[in-house]
Amino acid sequence: MNPVVEFITGVSLFEGMSGLELNAVAAFMESRRYAAGSIVFNQGEPGTELYIVRYGLISSVVKDKDGGERDVYQFGPGRFFGEMSVVEGEPRSATCRAEKDSELLYLDGIDFYRLVWEHPVIGVSMLSSMSKVMAGWLDEASGFLTDLVRWGETARRRSVTDDLSGLFNRRFLEEAVSARFARSHGTPPRCALLMLDVDRFHDINERYGRDAGDAVISTVGAAFSRLVREGDVASRLSGDEFAFFLPDAGIEEAMVAAERIRAEAETLFLEFRAGKNSKPGRVRLSASMGVAACPDDAATPAELYERSDKALFRAKENGRNRVERYTGI
Repeated sequence: MNPVVEFITGVSLFEGMSGLELNAVAAFMESRRYAAGSIVFNQGEPGTELYIVRYGLISSVVKDKDGGERDVYQFGPGRFFGEMSVVEGEPRSATCRAEKDSELLYLDGIDFYRLVWEHPVIGVSMLSSMSKVMAGWLDEASGFLTDLVRWGETARRRSVTDDLSGLFNRRFLEEAVSARFARSHGTPPRCALLMLDVDRFHDINERYGRDAGDAVISTVGAAFSRLVREGDVASRLSGDEFAFFLPDAGIEEAMVAAERIRAEAETLFLEFRAGKNSKPGRVRLSASMGVAACPDDAATPAELYERSDKALFRAKENGRNRVERYTGI
C-alpha cells in the first residue's frame, strides 16, 4: 500500500473514505520536513496550504497587542491544521512552528478545490470532517480562553493586592484617594483616612522570628477585611502599617469605624515558641490608630495622609491601643 495512503487512513480528515478515494487524495499530497524551532507559516501570511502532521509536534502561537506570544494549540501526528485559511481565503490567524523535528504532508489550496470539484463526494467528506474537528477544537479553545481570562483576573488582583494580608496594597489605596478627590472637581470631598500600626510588632519579630511576624500580618489582615463596608478600602502599606479609606465618611463616622477596628484587633492573639524546646507563649495583639477627615482636617490627599499619620503618632505616644483624631497640634 502507498505509505501516504496507509498513513492518512487513520487521519480523521479522511474518515469514512474508500481506498479509491484515499488514493485520489494521496495523489495531490506532498511532504515537507521542518527542523525543531523552524516556522511553518507566520501569523498574517496568506493561507494557501492545508497541513497534516506525519510525525513530530507543531505549536500554534498568537501574538498579542503588546508583542508577546501565547501558545494556543499543539498538533501531534495525525492532526491537521491550516484548513480554515484555505477554505475561507483569509490570512493565517496564528504562527505555527515545529517544536520537534517534524514531517508534514500538505495539500495546496488549488489542489484542495480541484478535489472538491472533480470528486464532490471526497470534498463533502473532508468538509464534514473539518466541521467535526473544528467543533472539538473550539471546545478546547474555549477552555484555553477561560483559563486566559482567569489568568488575567489573577494578574489584575495581584497588581492591586498585598499577598500576605490579603488586603489592597498602597498603590490601590493611593489611586482610590486620588480618584475620590478628582471626582469632586476641586472641592474637598467628604472622606476620611484611618492609619494603623500593630503595637510592638517589631518586638514580636525579634523574639519569635519573621514567620511569626508574617502570621500576625495575615491574622490582622483577615480580621480587618471583615470590618470594612462595601466601597471602603482596607490596605496594607508596608510592614505593620495599614490604612483604611472611607470615601464618603465624616469625622464622627470615621472615629466609630476606627474604634471598631481597634477593638477587633484587641481580641486577637497567637501562640509562638521563642525556641525549639520552649513552651508556646501567647501573644495578644493590639493596634494604634490615627484619624483625619476631609474637609474638616485636610483639603488635599497629601494633607489627609500627613494629618492621619500625625494622629497615629500621637496614639502611640499616648500609650498605644487607642484611637486619636487629628487636632492640629
